Amino acid sequence: MHKTFVFETKASLWGRVRGRTDEIKRVEVLKGVDFTVARGETVVIIGSSASGKCTLLRCINKLETIESGRIYVNDHLIGYREQDGKLVDEKASITAMKRTDIGMVFQHFNLFLNKTALGNVMAPLRDAKKLSATAAKAIAVPNLEMVGLVDKLDTYPSKLSGGQKQRVAIARALAMEPTVTLFDEPTSALDPELVGEVLAVIKRIAQLGTTMVIVTHEMQFAREMANRIVAMDQGLIVEEGPPEVIFTNPQHDKTRALLSRSGTAQRGSED
Repeated sequence: MHKTFVFETKASLWGRVRGRTDEIKRVEVLKGVDFTVARGETVVIIGSSASGKCTLLRCINKLETIESGRIYVNDHLIGYREQDGKLVDEKASITAMKRTDIGMVFQHFNLFLNKTALGNVMAPLRDAKKLSATAAKAIAVPNLEMVGLVDKLDTYPSKLSGGQKQRVAIARALAMEPTVTLFDEPTSALDPELVGEVLAVIKRIAQLGTTMVIVTHEMQFAREMANRIVAMDQGLIVEEGPPEVIFTNPQHDKTRALLSRSGTAQRGSED
């Protein structure tokens, strides 16, 4: 299969943490992550808190800057250009243009409170793609219809439920027709009764062949959705493979512990 993007060459990221003595220390958040996704693939990343899974998504979208390695989307190097065999920062405008290939759905929706549902979906089409209002609306409305919100076009975020806000955010990401869409814990900020409606929309999108990388703690959803599971721990990919393998016969102690806590591995072994 054609590679949609590659996260490779031992990409690493260092961060800072404050210890119990208030001493600030540098810690390696990502430790040489080597990661590839193919067109049309749904990859789900699982891991405990502080495993680096959300940071990985932010690095792919250049919301965090890696300290070594390279990130490619559609064979385009993100955030840098090569000069005399070395990487140098590229112009912010060029990075912004490349990032239109990357959709992202955030934990907390990141909607404009002063714009309607329709206005939120139209905003990046107008700002990043420089479309006219008429052209942007022609794209935005079908995407809101796809996520079941065609009756909420003129509704502001303050009048939407958490699930509806996240569906607007999904429509906004998809309206840009990205090469890959990243989902950063898309249900973590939702009330339990609203989780199902968002997961149903994501499943519907996957059936359309959309390339997706999803970070989630919803293990049963991960098992049902993924073409491939990537398990992370302490900044490393410790294991990856098809869900039927990862959930029924995990090989790494950290993966087994994670799935045991969720109860998913035990259910898998009984199938």
